[in-house]
Amino acid sequence: MKEKLINVEEKEITGKPGFLMLLIGIVCILLSLPCFIAPAVLGLPVPVIVLGVILGVLLVICGILILCGLHIINPNEALVFALFGQYYGTMKKPGFYWINPFCGALNPTVKPGVVSAGSGGITYTSLSRKVSTKILTLNNEQQKVNDQLGNPIEIGTIVIWQVTNPTKAVLNVENYKSYLSIQCDAITRNIARCYPYDTNDDDEKTLRSSTQEVAEILKRELQEKVENAGITVLEVRISRLAYAPEIASAMLQRQQAAAIIDARQKIVEGAVSMVDMALQKLNENDIVELDEERKAAMVSNLLVVLCGNKDAQPIVNSGSIY
Repeated sequence: MKEKLINVEEKEITGKPGFLMLLIGIVCILLSLPCFIAPAVLGLPVPVIVLGVILGVLLVICGILILCGLHIINPNEALVFALFGQYYGTMKKPGFYWINPFCGALNPTVKPGVVSAGSGGITYTSLSRKVSTKILTLNNEQQKVNDQLGNPIEIGTIVIWQVTNPTKAVLNVENYKSYLSIQCDAITRNIARCYPYDTNDDDEKTLRSSTQEVAEILKRELQEKVENAGITVLEVRISRLAYAPEIASAMLQRQQAAAIIDARQKIVEGAVSMVDMALQKLNENDIVELDEERKAAMVSNLLVVLCGNKDAQPIVNSGSIY
C-alpha cells in the first residue's frame, strides 16, 4: 500500500472556462422560473403543471451543480482532486475554471468548515483546501539535546521550504506540515549528537565553529526524508545554539580557563624566544661574558618580567654583579 501511494504520478489538468460555465449555471436557474410559474398562470392541465415543476427542479439542480464546480486558482496555489476515491488530477495554472462538481479537493492540513453560534447568529467558516506552493518558513522551536561529549545544549533551526509536488504532499503523507516539523526535530537531534559543542582542537568540527557545514548536513538529510512528501528544502539555518542553563555557568568558567591557559602559553613562548635572542645578541657582540650561573639568573629575571601579571619594579645595582 505504501509503495502505491509513493508512486502516484502527478497529472496536471485544466478545467473548462469558469465564466462560460457560470453563465450556463445562472441561465439554468433562471429558466426554471417559467417552468414553475407559466403552467399555473396559463391554466394548463395538472399533468402539464407537474411536468413543469419536475423540469424546473431539474434545471435548478443542474444549475446548482454547475455552480458548485467553479474554482479560482491563485498564483502559487494548487488544487488536488479525487473522484469517488480515485486520484483525478491537479490544477496549478492560475485562473477561473470549472471542473466536475463531484470531484473533491484534498488537503489533509485543512480541517472541515466550522459552525459557530454567537450573538450575531450562526456562522459557518469554510476553509480553503488549496495547497500553497509559495516559499514558506518553519521556525523549529529550540530543543534540548546532548552533544557528542554528553553536554546538554539548546539548539533551534529555521527551515526554508516549498511544496514542489502538491500531489505527493497530499496523497503520500497524512499532514505534510507536521511531517516536515517532526522530521526536522529528529534530524536535528541526530546531527547534534554527532558533534561536540566546542573543543580546544581547531581542526575538529564542532557545532559552534562549523555552523555552516552542520547546516548543510541538516539540509541534505532533511531533503532525503521529505522527498516522498513532495517538499523541497531550500535552506536550513541554526537559529540558536547554547549550553543548557544548568551547565552554562560551569562551561563559561571552563572556556575562560582554557582561554587563560592558551594566553599563558603564548606569553611563555614569546618570553622564551626573547630571552634566547637576548643571550645570542650578548654573545655575538661580546658585550659581556656571563657564566652559567649568571645566565640562569638573567633568564629567571627576564622570564619574571615578561611573564608577570604586573609591571616589574626595576632595581639599579651600582656595585659589582659578583
